[in-house]
Amino acid sequence: MTEDSSKTTLFRPWLWPALGLLVVSLVGLGAYLADELIEGESWAIDQRLLMGLRVPGDLQQPIGPHWLLQAAIDVSALGGPTLRILFGGAGLAWLLYRRRRAEAGWIAVSLIGAALLSSVLKYAIGRPRPELVPHLAYVTDPSFPSGHSLGSAALYLTLALMLAEDAKSWAARIAIVGFGALLVLLIGCSRVYLGVHWPSDVLGGWSFGAAWALAVYAANRWLRRRRQGPKVTPGSH
Repeated sequence: MTEDSSKTTLFRPWLWPALGLLVVSLVGLGAYLADELIEGESWAIDQRLLMGLRVPGDLQQPIGPHWLLQAAIDVSALGGPTLRILFGGAGLAWLLYRRRRAEAGWIAVSLIGAALLSSVLKYAIGRPRPELVPHLAYVTDPSFPSGHSLGSAALYLTLALMLAEDAKSWAARIAIVGFGALLVLLIGCSRVYLGVHWPSDVLGGWSFGAAWALAVYAANRWLRRRRQGPKVTPGSH
């Protein structure tokens, strides 16, 4: 199998309806959470999880070994705007080096679109930050959705999907996408551990961010297939 044919099999035709259903489901979940918050609803599980991550009688102290707090701060920073811009720029530069200018452009779209989506939702819903426990990181903007979760899902999943196309085997592709998904999962969990987000904020961020990443990737694939035109089999006229 040639490199080109290997890349075309990365996105099989039967995956289109599955991808569409997944994107719609993710957007639906995020929209449901947002609608419930607009109506003034809250979830007891949010409070239980936040309180469960702090030492009883000393809410300033998170559970776990001492090094875990610094690890959570470090992981959380990977979802912040500074490192998202740095890693997004590095991915964009790599794609340009590989002469994949369209994909590089879509990385920029992913970064900018996710930032706009996060800001619009935050200030439209205006959910306050949790005050049950002391914050272990500095925050100022509204709580829903988690910008770290939304932005990291949008960027790192988009990057992983596009970089996976350069891998020569399915095992390598799965490893690249799996690492991107693990990174997004850890970033979201770190925001709850630090007490700066309700768990539902993170779930909403993951939903909208993953849907955006999949939509960006699918749009790139669809436009590429249109540019390539229909396949011509040998002997056809």
